[in-house]
Amino acid sequence: MPELTGFSHLALTISDLDRSKPWYVDVLGWQPMFEDTDESGIRFAFGFFAGGVGLGLRQHPGGGAGAFSPDRAGLDHASFSVGSRADLEAWERHLADKGATYSPIVDMDYGAVLSFKDPDGIALEVFAMPGI
Repeated sequence: MPELTGFSHLALTISDLDRSKPWYVDVLGWQPMFEDTDESGIRFAFGFFAGGVGLGLRQHPGGGAGAFSPDRAGLDHASFSVGSRADLEAWERHLADKGATYSPIVDMDYGAVLSFKDPDGIALEVFAMPGI
């Protein structure tokens, strides 16, 4: 089997592209490249974060199927990595400055985690490996 060489992108179903797109730009520094609507009426935008990870936001006709829940089959959370715990602390200050919903950093044996939510309540986190 050929080796997987990296992570290409993440696509999230959101309820309101006009609300979510500016949040991802302002809070996470996402740089949208294009926006379109496909033949089935799905509105989508795609772009990249500075580190090269792609993100697609998809709004289906008729909105979402209720609030995000990690208890349902599908996405539990998406995690972005940073280079150090100091970077994680800077992200915590940034999220506070932006008024984002987040929980304080939690240190675990496998690394440090900063959990937060997007406008739809989708669980996101920033992660730093231990000892860096």
